Amino acid sequence: MIKRFLFEDLKAHLEKKEIAFIVGPRQAGKTFLMLLLKDYLDRMGEKTIFFNLDIEMDKIHFNSQSALLDKIRLEIGRDKGYIFIDEIQRKEDAGIFLKGIYDMNLPYKFIVSGSGSVDLKSRIHESLAGRKRIFELTTVSFEEFVNFKTDYRYEDRLMDFFKIEREKGYSLLEEYLNFGGYPRVILEETLSEKIKIISEVYQSYIEKDVTYLLMVKKTDVFSNLVKLMSSHIGNIVNYTEIASTLNLSFQTVKEYLWYLEKTFIIQKITPYFRNIRKEIRKSPVYYFYDIGLRNFATGNFGNVENMGFLFQNFVYNILRDKIRWTPSKIYFWRTEDKAEVDFVIDHDGVIPVEVKYQRMKKPKITRSLRSFINRYKPERVFVVNLEMEKKIGLNRTEIYFIPFYKLLDKKLL
Repeated sequence: MIKRFLFEDLKAHLEKKEIAFIVGPRQAGKTFLMLLLKDYLDRMGEKTIFFNLDIEMDKIHFNSQSALLDKIRLEIGRDKGYIFIDEIQRKEDAGIFLKGIYDMNLPYKFIVSGSGSVDLKSRIHESLAGRKRIFELTTVSFEEFVNFKTDYRYEDRLMDFFKIEREKGYSLLEEYLNFGGYPRVILEETLSEKIKIISEVYQSYIEKDVTYLLMVKKTDVFSNLVKLMSSHIGNIVNYTEIASTLNLSFQTVKEYLWYLEKTFIIQKITPYFRNIRKEIRKSPVYYFYDIGLRNFATGNFGNVENMGFLFQNFVYNILRDKIRWTPSKIYFWRTEDKAEVDFVIDHDGVIPVEVKYQRMKKPKITRSLRSFINRYKPERVFVVNLEMEKKIGLNRTEIYFIPFYKLLDKKLL
């Protein structure tokens, strides 16, 4: 079993009245997490009931609010109980449906899950404003992956593990960069089975989210867009060029990219700027939620040769997780004279982060990074690499060269 950090957050929320709403990519483990939570409550002697709207026998109880409440009362009575509803996106007007039940002030706690497309179809976030808490379950993070792969022997001492077992650490990084974090992919042993699983994940997404829920008819063009984006991670996107390549309208390209964001396939980051005249300020860059799915789209799943931009995607995903519950934001920086910094974290001042897929031996400050430092005078700068750990100063700025695993340090940032 792969332990997921979100499980503890969900447990802590069980006594809150709000609906616990679990969202995330298809097959990231939402159903498994809910069943685990149900089992925990059952062992505590609590009353629970589980509905899965992919199952026809369960769906019939969702014809009306009264029909669902009749079933709940039949199974667990009128006292306190926990109601699990999986795949809520199968229910039309799910947000209004749940809002009506929530507003009855019943003694039931609802734990609900849905793929990213649920909000596109049911406007559930709008309908449940003030009545829900969102829990985003991504695919397995690198830290969760390493803990699982090392049998949880070092889960409280990961920094020590990486320092002492450097080659094992590199090997785990390489495996993760090749295969990503889908739970079923991680659990399979052979390359052939991993490929079958990731192919099934991708096809399920196209058939269930894109075709059925979002009603996209040009699924072949949509799939080509995913492939095109997979080769552009970390690069500035030219919407007009994409539209021309795929023979789509400019507006359709933006709409499809928005769908990809809302269904947890890609993530958009925008430029950081203060000098509007000199810094590029419109075109974004995109990264994939799951590196393995990105590799599958490029045809390099399990056999990636150029790790540079992939490592950049990996660093972005970790940084995003670190600032998830803060007001901080992540940007990138590009100027018209080609200076660039991979990430800029707006976190009580700015923190630029440069990413190098290299076993650095000596500290080196690029022209672009030096340009950013001179312009914005940040207190701290991070250069993430494979091996070197060192601190140097430039004027009043402290520059930390850190190995990739240091990103997992809870004290960082």
